[in-house]
Formats: sequence, structure tokens, C-alpha cells
Amino acid sequence: MPAGSESERHSTVRRELGRLALGEGREVAATLYGTVIVMATLTDAYATEKHPLKLAVIVLSTSLVIWAAHLHAESLARSLAEERRITWADTRHVARHELGILLAAAPPALALVLGAAGVVEETAAVWLALGLGVATLLAEGIRYARIERLGLVQALVPISVNVGLGLVIVALKVAFDH
Repeated sequence: MPAGSESERHSTVRRELGRLALGEGREVAATLYGTVIVMATLTDAYATEKHPLKLAVIVLSTSLVIWAAHLHAESLARSLAEERRITWADTRHVARHELGILLAAAPPALALVLGAAGVVEETAAVWLALGLGVATLLAEGIRYARIERLGLVQALVPISVNVGLGLVIVALKVAFDH
């Protein structure tokens, strides 16, 4: 194996994992949207359901339905805009573009499953899931600022907006926690 191959392989794997976790280009919108949906769904569901495994199922199933709705809506919009029927290739492209909605549910759902398994306390699992959502929003804001080469003051805008969205959801959980 050539000397650079191992390093190149690790770099490719790292890049692909980053793309899957945080999206790339226009996919970032799906990741942001999916993260907010997951956090809002969890906060709403927690008002009536406390069991972490049931919460994980609610979060995952809601993400799946929202993803399917986006897939359908984007496909219809493309068909109308381009005045042609959608092909399977078009559908696969839209599905990949919107994949962040589904993937955003994975880390919070895993935290909830850990709570259900007793690895972490159930309430802590819910807070961990919400914290992972805020961390994702923070990472997306930082990533955007780095890609756009924003200065510190300019970078605070997208970072603050992203984190602010997450913290509003957390504040709602605190305000309406029963």
C-alpha cells in the first residue's frame, strides 16, 4: 500500500462522516431543519410521555414522516417547475438532499435509547438529547462561519441564530415541564 493511501483513506472517511453528520452545501438546510424538528418533537412529546424508548420512537417516526413529506413536496415542486415527470434518479437526488432530516434524529435518539437501557438516568437522557441538538446547531453555525471565512463578530450572527433556535426550544421545555 502506498504511504499516502492510509492517510487519504482516513481523510475521505472523515470527510464523508462530516457530510453525513452535518450535511454539505444545500444539505445543511435539511440538517438544521431536522435538528429543530427533533428538538421540538422531543419537547412536545415529553409533556405527556417520559419513557426514553417511547420518546426515541416518537422522534424517529416524526423525522421519517417529515422526511417523506419533504421528499414528496420537493419532487412535486420539481416536476411542476421543470414541466416534466420525476424520474427515479430525481427522487434519489431529492432523498439524498433531504437526508439530513433523518440523520439529525440519530444522535438524540441514541441518547434516549441509552436512557431506556439504564446507561444514563432517564431524565438525563432527555437533556442529553436536547444538548446534542444544541451542539449540532452550534457546529453548523461554526462550520458556516469557517466556510464563509467570517470574522469573529460576523461569525457570531449565524452561530447565535442557530444556538438561539435550540435554546428557545430548551426554554419551552423548562417553561412547560410538568
